Amino acid sequence: MPARRTAATAAVLGLAPLALTALAAAPAAAHGTMGDPVSRVSQCYAEGPESPKSAACKAAVAAGGTQALYDWNGIRIGDAAGRHRQLIPDGKLCSANNEEFKGLDLARADWPTTDVHSGSYTFRYRVTAPHKGTFTVYATKPGYDPARPLAWSDLDLAHPVATALDPVAAGGFYTFTGTLPERSGRHLLYAVWQRSDSPEAFYSCSDVSFGDSATHSAGTSPAPSAPSASAPSEEQIEAGAGRSTIEHHGHGDADASTSAEPRSAGRPDAARTAQGNRVRAAGAGERLAETGGDGSTPYLALGGAAALAIGAAALFASVRRRATVRR
Repeated sequence: MPARRTAATAAVLGLAPLALTALAAAPAAAHGTMGDPVSRVSQCYAEGPESPKSAACKAAVAAGGTQALYDWNGIRIGDAAGRHRQLIPDGKLCSANNEEFKGLDLARADWPTTDVHSGSYTFRYRVTAPHKGTFTVYATKPGYDPARPLAWSDLDLAHPVATALDPVAAGGFYTFTGTLPERSGRHLLYAVWQRSDSPEAFYSCSDVSFGDSATHSAGTSPAPSAPSASAPSEEQIEAGAGRSTIEHHGHGDADASTSAEPRSAGRPDAARTAQGNRVRAAGAGERLAETGGDGSTPYLALGGAAALAIGAAALFASVRRRATVRR
């Protein structure tokens, strides 16, 4: 075999493993969870994965372990493609049928709640990697019993309380408005973020306590059996990032200095301070990702691997064509 053909073949064989290695090494990245009203996973992370304070979060950790809380922005199905009801059985909506997050499916009436009222509401979805897609939020029907496993039939699927197509990420949050229905007492809001540039979808459960407008404005707390929910601070998230199995910085560090703390339960207009959730991702004006990848590092790894593989294949084909002609 001529020396040039031998060298080319060696190059192909050498580049292919590099491409595969780069693909395998690409870290997984997740994308977010509802920040206001506070999702269950955010609440339990804010309490502290290793020593949660509420009875509900203690039970969630006992059932599923602490890793789910460090992976707070990773409740997802990679190939959902809108098939949410087909892929997620009753009783497993909050975990999206993911074993890691099964503690979030516990049926109990003492999950910490965000105080809300019927009428207009501004939702804030904390995002660590922005993507094109649609957010849909559903409320439970009148008569909802939190002590029973959450079923699809518990949700008013015919009347979403909010729908938002490609909202702009700013300060680490997607912000969009909706209208909460007439309800009283404890209910649950179920959010689905279906990407349009990928079949991937993300899910979250937020426990809420309905009061009238006057009560909500005055900041009256929910009943003692339903402690007030609160989202984790940036410092808490940064402190636990090393324990996460997913990326927390998505596509960049835009708006790192922006304070964007969600409203405290029962205090919708509470002042945001410098200690708020300054999310280092998805800042104002950041371009939405249009690929199926999950973060800037994976994009680079995948792009480099793809380039190596394509280049190697082209080189190998060229060598073979020249060899055939010479024969």
